Formats: sequence, C-alpha cells, structure tokens
Amino acid sequence: MEKKNKIRLGLAIGTLGIVYGDIGTSPLYVMKSIVASNGGLNHVSEDYIIGSLSLIFWTLTLLTTIKYVIIALRADNHGEGGIFSLYALVRKRGKWLIIPAMIGGAALLADGVLTPAVTVTSAIEGLEEIPAFETLFTGNTTLIVMIVITILSCIFFMQRYGTMFIGRIFGPTMLIWFSALGILGIINILGDLSIFRAFSPYYAVELLFSDQNKAGFLILGSVFLATTGAEALYSDLGHVGRKNIYITWPFVKVCLILNYFGQGAWILSLKKIDDPFVNPFFQSMPEPFIMYGVLIATLAAIIASQSLITGAYTLVSEAIALNLLPRLSIRYPSETKGQVYIPAVTSVLWIACLGVVLYFQDSSHMEAAYGLSITVTMLMTTILLFQFLLQKGFSVITTTAILMTFGVLELAFFISSAAKFMHGGFVAVILAVIIMALMYIWFTGYYIKSKLVKSVPIKKFIPSLTKLKDDGAYPKFAHNLVYLTSNRNPARVEHAVMASILDKRPKRADVYWFVNVQVVDGPHTAYYTVENFDTDFVIRVQLKLGFRVEQDINVFLHQIAKDLISKGKLAQQKRKYSTATNRTLGDFCFVLVRDELSTEADLTNWQRSIMKMKLLIKRFTTSPESWFGLEYSDVQLENVPLYLSKKKTRKIREVN
Repeated sequence: MEKKNKIRLGLAIGTLGIVYGDIGTSPLYVMKSIVASNGGLNHVSEDYIIGSLSLIFWTLTLLTTIKYVIIALRADNHGEGGIFSLYALVRKRGKWLIIPAMIGGAALLADGVLTPAVTVTSAIEGLEEIPAFETLFTGNTTLIVMIVITILSCIFFMQRYGTMFIGRIFGPTMLIWFSALGILGIINILGDLSIFRAFSPYYAVELLFSDQNKAGFLILGSVFLATTGAEALYSDLGHVGRKNIYITWPFVKVCLILNYFGQGAWILSLKKIDDPFVNPFFQSMPEPFIMYGVLIATLAAIIASQSLITGAYTLVSEAIALNLLPRLSIRYPSETKGQVYIPAVTSVLWIACLGVVLYFQDSSHMEAAYGLSITVTMLMTTILLFQFLLQKGFSVITTTAILMTFGVLELAFFISSAAKFMHGGFVAVILAVIIMALMYIWFTGYYIKSKLVKSVPIKKFIPSLTKLKDDGAYPKFAHNLVYLTSNRNPARVEHAVMASILDKRPKRADVYWFVNVQVVDGPHTAYYTVENFDTDFVIRVQLKLGFRVEQDINVFLHQIAKDLISKGKLAQQKRKYSTATNRTLGDFCFVLVRDELSTEADLTNWQRSIMKMKLLIKRFTTSPESWFGLEYSDVQLENVPLYLSKKKTRKIREVN
C-alpha cells in the first residue's frame, strides 16, 4: 500500500511538470498586463483591482475547471486528448467538422511559437527588479534579448538528444514553483484580507461597465492570459491520465488564485510609486527573495516552453496521421521510445520564436500577440465538444446551453484579444493562417486524388499475374513484391500499380503484396486484415494503425508473412543461400509509386493549383521509404503521371 501511495505521489508530481507549465507561468505577466491596460499603477483603484481579480477567478473557474477539467477530459479517445483526438471521435457526424479541427489545430501550433518567447522573456525581465543588477539590466533591452535568445536556442538544441534529465526535474521544480506562488500570495494577502471580496462575480461584472476601467470589455484580452494553458490540460491527457489531472488541478488552482490575490493586495498597499509600470509579480516579493524568484521563474518558463514544444510534436504527428499535414521525419530520442521528436518542427519553431523575440524586444509587446490564437482554439474545441455531447446522448437543450455559455464567453475573449491585432496580434494570425493554408492544401489534395485516381479490381488481373509468376522467360524480380496503395477498398488498387507490374518491364515474383495503411481513431491500435483472392500468391493487406503508432511497414509485413505461413495460407520460401538457418521467408522488394501531375489531368484551375502546391510541398518532406520504415529495405521508386480522370485528347491526323 505504501509503495502504491509513493507511485501515485510521483505521478501527481510529474503531472505538475508536464501539464501546468503554460498556465503556471501566467502570474509572471497577467497582473502586469491588466495594470498596464489602465495606464499603470498610478491609475488603478481598489475597485479596479478587486474587479480584475474577480474576472481572473471566474475565468479560471468557468473555462479551465468546468469546461476542460470537468467536461473536456471526459471526451478522451482511448485515453488521448486534444483537438485532433476530439475530431477523430466526432468526424463521422459531419465532413464539415474538419474545418474547426484545422482552424483550432493551426491556432494551437501558432500559440506554440509565442508561449516560449513570452514566458522566458517575462522571467528574464525579472533581473531588472534585483537591486544588485538594476543598473546593468534596467533599460538594457539588448542584453535581455540576448539572454532570452541563448536560453531558447539551448532549449531547442537539446530536443534532438531527448529531455530525460529535464523530465526528471520537471515535476519537483513545478511543485516548488506552485508552492512558492501560494506562499508569496499568502504573505501579501495577510496584509489585506478584504481582497477575498473578489470571489463575488458582482465585482467582475461591475468592472466591465465601470468608468474606472479605461479599456472597457477589452480588459478581457489581458484577463484571458490567465487561462491560456487550459488547452494543455486536455492535450496532455494521454501523457498523464485523467485521474492525475483531477488530483493536481485543485492544488494548482489554489496556488494560482493565492498568487493573483497576493499581487492585488500588494498593489492596494502602495501609497505612492515612482515607476507605474513595474511588474507586480516580482515587486510583491520580499527583496532578498527576488533573486531566487527570478531563478525559479526562469526554470518554470523553460519547463513551460519544453511542454509546448513537446505538445507541438504530438499535435503535428496526429495531424500527419489524419492527412492534415505532409509526412515529416519523426524520430524518437534514445532515452524513451514514447517521446516524439520532429526535426523540421524544431527548426521552424526555433526560427519563429527568435523572430518573435527580436521583433517585439520585451514581454509587454509580446502579450499583445499572445492569447489571440488560443481563443480561436478554445472556440473550435467548444464546437467539437458540442458534437461529442450530442453523440453521447445528451439532450439538445443541455448541449446547446453548454455551447452558448462557453461560446459567448470565448467569443467575448476573442473579440477583446482581436482588438490587439495591430499591436502585435497580427503575428499570431499570420502564423495560424500559414499553418491553416498548409493543412487545407494537403487535406484537399489528398481527397482530390483519392476520389479521382483510377482504380481497378485486383481479381481481374489474377490470370495475368499467374502467367507472369510462372513465366521463366522473365528473370525473377523478387520473392515478395510489395506495393503500397492508398486505396482502402480491399478488392481494388490503383491502375498505376498494375501498370507498374505488367505494362512496364514485367515484374515476376513469387508473391504479390498490396498493402494499405489506414489510420484509425484509437491512438495505439495495431491490427490487420488479409484478402488472398483464393490464391497463395496475391495478398491484399489492410493495416489498421492508431495515430500514435509508428508506421514500420517492413517489420509489420514480415510478422504478417510469418503468421500466414504458420496458418498454411502462404507457402514457405526456402532460401538456398542465407546467413540464417531454416529461413522460411524470401527477400522483399518494395515498389513506391511517386505521383507526377500530368498535363492531361482533367481538373479545374483551382484543383490543379491545389495539386501543384501539394506536390511541391511533398518535395520538401520526408521520403516515403523513411516514413514507412523502409530505409534499410530493397526499395524501387517509380514516377507515374497523375492523370486524375484523364480528359479527352485531340486526335491528330496525317496529311500529304
């Protein structure tokens, strides 16, 4: 029993580091942003501070606790969470649901660029508050930017080696961080217990209509920063499990609220201040503790950045499996097979983060860009959650009430954040639009091809394959000739596949394999079905793999072949020469057909443009042999014109 309790405690502490990095570092800049939006500390009243804290408390309660912890965590896809997992659950309810999934996913990836920049910069700016360093760092933006760039570069550089070491200190560090937030909050609250009036929603509503609030409803853009990490609670469901989030969220929320209230109490205790734009987070600390506060804040910011980067890897890998993004090289650091590392994503995020830091220079300007994209993701998640609840049998009245409640709230946050568009929000929009365009091109191109490419019944060609198999006039191309097909119909393949076998140099083999890989909703699903058309040499394999399963086709196919031999459905392929004794399988040759758009393709101008862009993007992505785990296999590449329903061609005649 004691051992189980230790394990549970360890998992709970680990959850603090994996899930709450983003939302846990929000106290670094939320109150600073709220105060700055009203003109600084010299222009805020007691009612303004109480109302702002009330808005923070009820935003965390409604959006994070009720929507994500209580409702969204129930919408798990075999234990996995996040907007793409949610889409996989409900996509059968309507083809249009791909739209909110793409928009939400693109916005969430854009947020992954901004979060590391704003959190690390906010933490490093705390050096200005240390008396010993005040002269060196105050007003020295260049030095702060250089430190931030160095830290961010180190974070991205070590992704390729895995993060086992950092992973070990994630949980304990965040435990110290949240405990420090709570303790510092209590110290400041003890000076003014009246701050607890902020629990009443009356003060939140009153502030929105108060003349003392110069920003009006636009203050919600700053308040929303307190809950930007809420989406991570749902996205990281598969990493930590629902129970661990249930256990840890109350502790995290209490510590966050105590710190926000503590900052508010410190502001109210001020009689006069020379600099109205100081950061209440660091200034509310006892002076001897500020240096340690900056240190632990920097560690927490690094953890938040690492969590967002890891989340981006997971999000991209799921999008690839759902045909929303092109195939990219996916690796697994040696320390743990479960950790995904995508080099292309690392490079793009690193360059984009550095660009954000160099462009904005300080966290105050970054906050204008931050938050806008995540409001879009939350809105899209709400739409998909509405469909999920209907699918689960909830009444239309109940689900509509939930949709309206969260929809109206998030729409208000979106409008208030959108008002910051010209002050930096355009950066988030540009990033999201670029990602969205890439998703649209890839997804649309996939369906244009899948609907229009000519397919043929395999059974029709079995007599020809039988003759070719037994025709000694042609040299044997391979014992096992494998074609990967995108056609999901178990009785058909693309015409180009049969043309490759029969119309080009005929490819004689003992066994012809036609393999299709289908990504299914379950993240860790791995099974197959087989159709042999009453033969022992023509085999159609349908692989059903979850969106988190690595597509190592060579390994899977050898397993399937051995299973078929053991069942007597495939003849043993004894080798005369082999380094292994009693080998029952011959060689495998994989033929990959590479598409080239034909000038004869019968497409509209828009479809042709989409296909051209898709094929252009494809040139910069990982090779098919790398994606399907065939790097060390015998692979033949063939270019085939992509006709897509060949149009009528003009006949030409001879004249004298």
